[in-house]
Amino acid sequence: MAPFSFGAGNARKILSIPLYAFGRLATAVIPRTQDLWVFGCAVGIADGALALWRQAAADRVKAVWLVASDAEAREAEAYGIPHARKTGLRGFWLTARARVVVVTHGFGDVNRYGVTGAFIVQLWHGIPLKRIGLDSPETVRSGILPGSGLIRAFLRGAYARTTARIRFLPAASHLIRGRLESAFGLPSTRVHVTGEPRVDVLSQGTPAGRSALAREGIERATGPLPVGARTVLYAPTWRDGAPDPAIPSAQEWRTILAVLEHRNAVLLVRSHPLGAGEYQPPVPSDRVRGLGSARVADVTPLLPGVDVLVTDYSSLAFDAGLVPLPVLYFAPDLEEYRARRGMYGRYADVAGDDAAVSWATVCEQLDAVLADPAERTARSFALSERVHAYRDGRNTERVYEAIRAALRGSRGVA
Repeated sequence: MAPFSFGAGNARKILSIPLYAFGRLATAVIPRTQDLWVFGCAVGIADGALALWRQAAADRVKAVWLVASDAEAREAEAYGIPHARKTGLRGFWLTARARVVVVTHGFGDVNRYGVTGAFIVQLWHGIPLKRIGLDSPETVRSGILPGSGLIRAFLRGAYARTTARIRFLPAASHLIRGRLESAFGLPSTRVHVTGEPRVDVLSQGTPAGRSALAREGIERATGPLPVGARTVLYAPTWRDGAPDPAIPSAQEWRTILAVLEHRNAVLLVRSHPLGAGEYQPPVPSDRVRGLGSARVADVTPLLPGVDVLVTDYSSLAFDAGLVPLPVLYFAPDLEEYRARRGMYGRYADVAGDDAAVSWATVCEQLDAVLADPAERTARSFALSERVHAYRDGRNTERVYEAIRAALRGSRGVA
C-alpha cells in the first residue's frame, strides 16, 4: 500500500468535488433495493467487515464485496465471496443500489460517490487512543493551501456532513462510545455498545485452539519458527506518512538480537500499512521477520500466537488483554505525537508510567517480561476490562441483529 497522508488525501477530495456532486445527483434518482448489502475494507478481505459478511451470508443476505485489486478479487474468490471492483461504473452502481453499505475505514472502502442514501454501517478498525475524526487536527490538513483556515473549515464541514450519513457504529464499551460519538459527530442513538466484530476471533473457541491456529498463521506468513521460540510482535502506529522515528540503529540492532537469542525469541515487525519505515538489521537474521499487511491483512487473529506485544499508540494494545497478552509501550516521540494528533485521556493511563523512549529500555523490559510475563499480562487484562464490555465472541451477532432491527424500524421489514 502506498504511503498516505491526510494532506494528500484531502487535496484529492477537493479536486474530486465534481464527482461527489455527480454522485449526489445520481443517488437521488437511483432506487435502492431492499435486499442488497455491499461490503468494503481498506486492508482487504478482513477485519470486522469479514466477520459481519459471514454473519449476513449465513442468514442468506444478498451481499457483495467491493474489491480494490486483482489480489483482493482472488482472495474473495478463495473465501467464496461474490465481488466486484469498487471503482468504475459497476462499483458505483452496486453501491448506489445497496440498502446497506458496510465499511471499516472510510467511504472509500466501497465506491465513495454512491453512498448517499444508504444505511451506512461504519465498523471502524480499532479502539482509538489517538484522537480521530472531528477530534483530530490531522483530519482537516490539506496539501492545497495548507495554511488556509478557510480550507480547514471547509474540510471540517465536509467531514461532518459525510460522517452524519453513518447510521450504525458499534462500540466496544460505553467509555469508547463517547469517543466515537465525538469523533464522528453522531448522536448516541447511532453508536451502540455491542462489542466489535473484529475481535470476536479472540474469544471464540478455546485458548489452546486459538493459540495453535494463530501460531500456524504466523508460520505460514513468515516461515517455520525455531523450536520452542517465543514471538514478539512490534506494531508501531501510523505517523501520517512520515518516517518511523523508532527505526533501530546498528548498535540497537545488536542489543535487540542479543535479547532475542538469549530468550529464544523472534521479532515480528508490523509497520503500519500506511506508514514508512525499514526494520532490517545490518546483518540479516532469522530472529527478525516482517509481518506487514502485504503478508497478513488483519493481524488480530494472530495475537493468540504472540507472546509479547510492543507498540506505541496502536489499538492492538487494547485488544491484547482479550488473549491475554503482555504489552510493552515504546513511544520515542510522545510529546510531538500528542501535540500533533492529540489523545483521549492520559497516555500514562494506558501505558503506565514506565513507557520506554529508547530501544535500550525496550530491550531491558523485553528481557524481563520474557522471563516472567505475569505482571505485564495482568496490566494488559485490566486495561482490556476497562474498554471491552463483552468478551463472549458474540459481538458480530449483536451487531447484525441491531442492524436488522434498525432497518425494520426505518422502513419496512429487512
